[in-house]
Amino acid sequence: MLITKELLPGTLDMLILKALSLGPNHGYGVLLRIEGTSKGLVSLEQGSLYPALNRLEHRGLITSEWGTSENNRRAKFYRLTRAGARRLEHETSRWTHLVEAVTNVLTALPSEG
Repeated sequence: MLITKELLPGTLDMLILKALSLGPNHGYGVLLRIEGTSKGLVSLEQGSLYPALNRLEHRGLITSEWGTSENNRRAKFYRLTRAGARRLEHETSRWTHLVEAVTNVLTALPSEG
């Protein structure tokens, strides 16, 4: 099942922070990293990604600087800040608890209801 626009609110931000925790990257590289690490199960649109990058930068969770991409084009490279790393840790914990809770409900047996 390919996940596109069905992401829960806030999930895209968490995925971007995680992608940048693996190392700085330009916007399209972040998109490719998320799609790659999800093993192709998450597909992002650039129209969703770039506003999220701007929002995260405005909040001080990532920072950016201009550089040259691997195909020799001018690109904005993003990097996780300390505040972004703390937010990622918090959001990962919340997500893990949410997944556990939903899994508990979905695997409940009739005798547990």
